[in-house]
Formats: sequence, C-alpha cells, structure tokens
Amino acid sequence: MSRLVMKFGGTSVADLERIRRVARLVAAEVEAGHDVAVVVSAMAGKTNELVAWTDGAGAAAQGIPSSDDEYDVVVASGEQVTAGLLAMTLRNMGLRARSWLGWQVPIIADDAHGKARIDDIPPEKLAAALDAGEVAVIAGFQGVTRDGRIATLGRGGSDTSAVAIAAAIGAACDIYTDVDGVYTTDPRIESKAKKLAKISYEEMLEMASLGAKVLQTRSVELAMAYHVPVRVLSSFVEPGEAPGQGTIVCDEEEIVEKRIVSGVAYSRDEAKISLFGLPDHPGVSSTIFGALADANVNVDMIVQSHARTADTANMEFTVGRRDAQRALEIIRAVQPQVGFEDVRVDEDVAKVSVIGVGMRSHAGVAKSMFKALADKGVNIQVISTSEIKISVLIDAAYTELAVRALHAAYGLDQL
Repeated sequence: MSRLVMKFGGTSVADLERIRRVARLVAAEVEAGHDVAVVVSAMAGKTNELVAWTDGAGAAAQGIPSSDDEYDVVVASGEQVTAGLLAMTLRNMGLRARSWLGWQVPIIADDAHGKARIDDIPPEKLAAALDAGEVAVIAGFQGVTRDGRIATLGRGGSDTSAVAIAAAIGAACDIYTDVDGVYTTDPRIESKAKKLAKISYEEMLEMASLGAKVLQTRSVELAMAYHVPVRVLSSFVEPGEAPGQGTIVCDEEEIVEKRIVSGVAYSRDEAKISLFGLPDHPGVSSTIFGALADANVNVDMIVQSHARTADTANMEFTVGRRDAQRALEIIRAVQPQVGFEDVRVDEDVAKVSVIGVGMRSHAGVAKSMFKALADKGVNIQVISTSEIKISVLIDAAYTELAVRALHAAYGLDQL
C-alpha cells in the first residue's frame, strides 16, 4: 500500500467537531488503501495563548523576547493536546491509532530553540507502525535536540514536520488548511483571485517566503529538495466531496503552460531599518550582518547608496517586525565598532511581490509592475529581485491597493 502524510492546521482542528471531520477524512484515506501518518497543529489560537504566557512569565516581561528551551516546552504542548484528541477520535471510530510526539518519532532537530531546523528523522519506528496498519498521529511543530530537549520549528512549523516526515518515509503529502488551494493572491483582498491547479516548487517557495500563508517556507524547501509530491486541500469538506480539488505543488517541468506571473504576495510583518553615515570601506557590512546572523535575525531586502558626505554610505534593509527591536539593539551595540551616524526603524511598511517562472523568458515584467503602482500613486521605498520574483517595500497603508493593482496588471483575474 502507498504511504500518505496528511497535515491539518490549527483552524482545521479548532474544536472537537472539526477534529471529528478530520478523523472522517483520515478514515476515508485508510479505507482507500493508504498507510496514513497524520501531522497536526495546535487548535486555532492555542499557540498564541501559550506564547503570551511565556512572555508574561519569562524574559519578555522585561522587554526581551522569550526564545529558550523552556519556551519550547510550553508552546509545544498545544500540538500534544490535538494529537491525543485526534488519536482518541480515530480509535472511537474503530481504527488503530496512537499519538506520537516529536521525541518519539524521533524528529532530531538542532538547538536553535524557537526556530529549530530538522537534522534527521530516522524512519524505522514510524515505518514499522504504518506497515502494521496503525494510523500515526504526530504532533507537528516539534522535535528533539540530540541532548533530549524539546525544540520547536518556528511558526508554521507543522508544515515542515509533515513534509520532512513524508520525505523520510517515502510518502506523498497532503496539506489540509482553511482554503481549498493556492490562489493568485489573497482572496480576502482581491475577490477576483483564481485558484491555481498547479504551481511549481520555486514559485510556491517564493510565495511562502514573501508572505503567502498557505505553506511554511521550509516545508516547500524540503519538498523541492526531496521531490515530495504536495497537494494543498481544504479540510472543510466531507470525504468524497469536491473530487480533484486543491492545488498540486510540483516540479516546473510538470506544468505545461508556464505563466509569466503566477501570483501576487504581500507581507505586513516587515520592519525597515535605515543606517545613515556608514563608513564606506570593506568589512562594515560584514560586521553588521554578522552580528544579526549570530542572533538568528533574518535579513531580507538590502539597499546601499552613497551618502552626501564623502566616503560614507546609507543602507536600508528589512527584518521581521517581531525582530525589529532586537535588531536595533544589536546594531546599536556594534555602533562604536562600525562608526555610523544614526539608525532608524520604520514598522509601518509592507512588502508586495509578483512571482512567476515565466519571468525568466519575458521582458517588461518590472516595467508593468512599476507603472501599475505609479498609476495608483504608490511610492516604492526599496526594490529587490530574483530570477522569478520582484519585491517592493511600500507604505503599509497602500498594501491592499497595490495587491489589487498588480493582480489586474498581469491579468491574473482572467486565468
């Protein structure tokens, strides 16, 4: 029998009735002949509640974010509850099922608590359980360090758990969420957004990293690296409804007709840091970004320009909004070593991006983007590009206007 990993997010398991619906979907796949492993998130809102508790009890009460091994012990408990409840429900339906925590699989992770990365998943225990006809209900988002401590994988980490487990046991992976696939943009902003039947790993990776909430970035990286077949489906259906639904995430070669632009993504979780009067000589950038990297602060868009004063430069870059104040403290700490004049933080910004593998072979994509934004009076603060995406940083107040303008400019409402 073929193996299948099914992953259910927080809204899909938000209460007991939804957990019962999930159990029915799992039972249908077992009846269809699959050996099934299920990866679950915490119930909707539970992780936020747990994080708030750690903030109140830990260092964050003094203004320092909690991100240590005890933080992970607390926030990982939400998935444990869901796994146990779903396993109980499946047993009540007559299926053989048991819950698995990260350390029981085991999902071996590094010790970057709060944002750990998976090092290894020995498949023997899990494979043996599946081969014996058991449904394995696995707590997502969590692993175990080599010295036996719980480590969480970052927000959205259950997606990463699911794809990594699928890669380890040679399974396909179905990601069930509160939407029925991947759309050209957020349907809550643009009612004309269209569901994509297929999207390439590279496009999905860009969309995930640029703000689309359907899949977590590292899960797409893993799927692409190990060629894990992934489908994005809605959990708000009963077994047998909407056959062939969802979006398939696959290799680019499996998509016959490649679109110039496949989607528009946005992120409001951005902060812009501006440095003024930097000494314009080698080693300055290395010192600044090295200190940020050592503190596990991810940096995204970077722009440097000459300042009016001779031999100095100005620099702007973005970090996640949650990391903004920590980044500011780190930068101020290296100011005596670097010698810049001033630093400012702006959290009232948003990143809007267009993504498409067709950009590789078509000119004029950037021109269309900049014209569409100019026509709506949207000022661009920072620009960054890759082979298949263009991102701009804008004032957060213009986010929805920009998304709708770009969606129309590339004809995505006509797909």
